[in-house]
Amino acid sequence: MNTRTSDAVSGAARAAIEAAVWAPSVHNTQPWSFALSGDEISLRADTDRKLQVADPTGRQMLISCGAALFNVRITLSALGYEPAVRVLPDPDRPSLLATVRPRSGVRTDEACVLHAEIPRRRTHRAGFSALPVSDPVIGTLAADASAEGAELVLVRTESTMRVLAALTSAAQEIEAQNRAFALEILRWARPPGSSRSDGIPARSYPTAQRRTRPEHFAQRDYAQGNRWGSEDDVPLSSTTGLVAVLTTTGDSNEDWLVAGQALQRMLLHASAYGLSAAFHTQALEMHDLREFIRWHVCGGAFPQMIMRLGVALEDAGSVRRPASEVLEQR
Repeated sequence: MNTRTSDAVSGAARAAIEAAVWAPSVHNTQPWSFALSGDEISLRADTDRKLQVADPTGRQMLISCGAALFNVRITLSALGYEPAVRVLPDPDRPSLLATVRPRSGVRTDEACVLHAEIPRRRTHRAGFSALPVSDPVIGTLAADASAEGAELVLVRTESTMRVLAALTSAAQEIEAQNRAFALEILRWARPPGSSRSDGIPARSYPTAQRRTRPEHFAQRDYAQGNRWGSEDDVPLSSTTGLVAVLTTTGDSNEDWLVAGQALQRMLLHASAYGLSAAFHTQALEMHDLREFIRWHVCGGAFPQMIMRLGVALEDAGSVRRPASEVLEQR
């Protein structure tokens, strides 16, 4: 490999890491770090950012890291490289989640489209407009999940939607009464004017929750009694949207990374179609409720994410740590 080629590959690897930090993560904890050795990118879990109360197994942490891994892959593909990925390459280093090397490849239009959505994609924390999600788009999102080894279970019946909404509300109520849960949420809730580059900015959720219809899915209470939040939530944004559950056949570390990659592939395609996603993980943080959803909603598959999809009428914005803060150069 000549110097010019080596520099190009190194530049592509750096670009992939810069894109990776824009992946979604639970409470915007950004629980990842990267190392760059030659042309090899290493993705590691930053366990100091794991939710010790809500996520003791690290399931949500690894889903978040899986989303970052997909950003690495799609960025390299958009730059004309084939990402050679090894997942969980060293059993003696459980925090090392994946290594990726750029190999000669061909740039595709789809990769370029998805890559362009990385900085545009946003998590939504309110209702959606009444504009429906079309069947062709739903089909694309389901195909995205399948392509990554997961499945998107669409909640079509009002009775099942009511069940999921009720379980979400019940879990939210229980967590809100638990001091440990509440303190953990507070750690990642940013007050107005905060200069932090992680956590949930006050402008990223409505000051007062507005009920969505036909069913209301409880939102996290990041304000916890403070008058934080955005007043910009438009009254028309009151529709539940399309409810779906992302599932995997297994429930191992590898399955959680699969779920994260499937999730991000879906979210980038959804963003390209003008859609946003709202996440509701409260019920999945409680073993008994997650098992109920697994057997009574998902046919025995493991639920990894409950979400609503729709057209949002406002863009809440987001924050991320710079790549330099999460990158170790070797």
